[in-house]
Amino acid sequence: MLHRRTVGDVMTEEVITLRPDTPFQEIASLLDANDIAAAPVIDDEGAPVGVVSASDVLRHETGMPDPQGQDGNDERAWGKARARTAGALMSSPVFTARADWTIPRAARELRRRHVKQLPVVGDHGLLTGIVSRSDLLNVFIRSDVEIRGEIERDVLGRILGLEEGSVAVEVQEGAVTLRGHVPEPRLVPVVVGLCQGVDGVVAVDAHLVAARTD
Repeated sequence: MLHRRTVGDVMTEEVITLRPDTPFQEIASLLDANDIAAAPVIDDEGAPVGVVSASDVLRHETGMPDPQGQDGNDERAWGKARARTAGALMSSPVFTARADWTIPRAARELRRRHVKQLPVVGDHGLLTGIVSRSDLLNVFIRSDVEIRGEIERDVLGRILGLEEGSVAVEVQEGAVTLRGHVPEPRLVPVVVGLCQGVDGVVAVDAHLVAARTD
């Protein structure tokens, strides 16, 4: 089987974290110094209990419920605008991911929750990393050389056991072109399907001839 990258493969393991009693000025300094858009808030055990984002900081600085300074009647939003600690400023409950999630699953969760990052937790609910939209996008922004190497090594060689050189692989901006021959007709759609499953592949154009037609 192909190795499909998971959240655990792309997440950041060294996470900048906050505590519920972390003061506002320290929060702003940490986000700025580390050039991050958000940081998880963890409890004494290391379990995430919320997330503080740059938007929360801006909301606080404007003294209004949202960064644009528009009026609002949401009591929670006004409370965050007056917050002095991470516990009062954070968004909660926190939505989390698991290290064994597939990249598409994590992407769907980010979209469904309308967030830009997800803390990653282990079996006991403790923080093990954080995954962002950019982490997921990097999976698909692979060089043509990487993609070609994986197809030749893993798809054609390790999985299908095809003779080296029987199928020529060209990759241009993620689009794969296959030329050559395979032992039997049923392998043509198999080769195409496996190549489409390689991370970073955007299309597969197969010009394959089957050696046997019976």
